[in-house]
Amino acid sequence: MDEPELKKELEEVDVQIERLRRETAEIREEIGQSWDAPTDMAERSTLLTNVEQQEALIDDLQLRREQILRRMKG
Repeated sequence: MDEPELKKELEEVDVQIERLRRETAEIREEIGQSWDAPTDMAERSTLLTNVEQQEALIDDLQLRREQILRRMKG
């Protein structure tokens, strides 16, 4: 891959990371606001699982971002 392609891929990864961070923050806020509400424990558990999965995706994307940066410097 040449540098313009790597820059484009880096931008795409950055956009994905930012989107996932926003979504994760929104889910955490939803969980926090409803913590005292009489909500279904299964639903709350699902939301927490979704947050954990999104955080794992963010970690993977950050590793991918670092790989791209290394290749650009390379």
